[in-house]
Amino acid sequence: MPIEHATHRIGAAVPVAGSLTVHNPFDRRPIATVDTVDGDGVELALVVADAAFRDRDRWLADFRRMEILRRAAELLSGRAEEFALLIAREGGKPLVDARIEVARAIDGLHCCAELPRLEGGREVPMRASSAGQGRLAFTTHEPIGPVVAISAFNHPLNLIVHQVAPAVAAGCPVIVKPAEDTPLSCLRFIDVLHEAGLPACWAQALVTDTTKTAEALAADPRVAFLSFIGSARVGWHLRSRLAPGARCALEHGGAAPVIVDRGVDMAEAIPLLAKGGFYHAGQVCVSVQRVFAHRDIALRLATALAETASMLRVDDPALADTAIGPLIRPGEVERVDLWVREAVARGARVLCGGEPLSSTCYAPTVLFDPPADAKVSTLELFGPVICVYPYEDADAAIDAANALAFAFQAAVFTRELEFALHAAARLAGSAVMINDHTAFRTDWMPFAGLRQSGLGTGGMRDTFAALRTEKLMVWHTRAPALTPPPA
Repeated sequence: MPIEHATHRIGAAVPVAGSLTVHNPFDRRPIATVDTVDGDGVELALVVADAAFRDRDRWLADFRRMEILRRAAELLSGRAEEFALLIAREGGKPLVDARIEVARAIDGLHCCAELPRLEGGREVPMRASSAGQGRLAFTTHEPIGPVVAISAFNHPLNLIVHQVAPAVAAGCPVIVKPAEDTPLSCLRFIDVLHEAGLPACWAQALVTDTTKTAEALAADPRVAFLSFIGSARVGWHLRSRLAPGARCALEHGGAAPVIVDRGVDMAEAIPLLAKGGFYHAGQVCVSVQRVFAHRDIALRLATALAETASMLRVDDPALADTAIGPLIRPGEVERVDLWVREAVARGARVLCGGEPLSSTCYAPTVLFDPPADAKVSTLELFGPVICVYPYEDADAAIDAANALAFAFQAAVFTRELEFALHAAARLAGSAVMINDHTAFRTDWMPFAGLRQSGLGTGGMRDTFAALRTEKLMVWHTRAPALTPPPA
């Protein structure tokens, strides 16, 4: 397959600073080159976005933005298989899951197209006090201003839709910087928006030449809102660099815990735990990582989970029957293996996997009872590894689940309502799944990392709300209807 060439999508001619080669993470073959921009390109993109926002007479009406998002969904539907193959090629996500990602992105566009009609203004009751007599007050909404979206590699289309489509719905000009490993889906999606009728100045995509250039983009005083998906280290650093008044939403990662009661149905729980832990080779911010199971069933559950994991095909993600693809870079395979070997050296039992299959793929792995202070127990693995820990007391297991600096999504497996409510009320996190895995998500759900796992709330509706400001208008009038005479 020939190497394609892609460029940034920016609302003006921009000088090219260099190029970036995109590799297929499975076989490391180059699949595309992408133009990069330096500080001059970032400055031009910001000038374009700022000018679009400041020219209020040229703001797109709500109905027009809604039409554009619906049309973009239609265009994406017609190219669904093309995008699914692109996701598999540049990101390593198995084709079966890449198709689901495209379907979610299409649904997300439809969802965002409806948002402007759902959240209107409100009346503020002026006659509730004597000082308000003769006045009428109501609110309306305006876009917050230029948005910068910095994205991650693991969902190269759907994350972009989550960051860009709400900005379009809210009427904010948006500049999006995709992950360097997976820029192609983003660039093509921005093309789709432009083809659907969105003027180029309202959605721009660029790949920066250095992290310093990307940081300058996020920290510019013209940026009203930063949407960041990526590592906690980078996210919190960028937040510290934001200009005064700028808002942000940060989505980092975690080490998602699961509490399993002794009476669970193994036939129901095991497939869900396996999917939640091994989906996209564990490269999901809410992947099942730490499973706390009652001692009566812990080894049996871990063994059954290992048997399921051993049957998953690890191969080229473009093949229809591949269940697990590569990690995004060979260095990640080395890191995961190092962490696993450290846990094993300190007493963890390997029930399956525990070794690289190649320089790019790691075997789906189940570890039984690794040390509580091992890296696999305390840090985000972001690889196809599930750790199972036996417990005697459920509250002690919950305390262990809550002991880390991360708090995102968690899960409880049980047949007992009282156990479910008790555990869900005590688990730290913004969401607790009952009898489902931690990585479950629909695109209109609130999605929020707590503690070091993030800041603010994602999801289409919550992101849309964060990108608008409420404006109050107060009318002073002597109209009799508003100041009726006393009886």
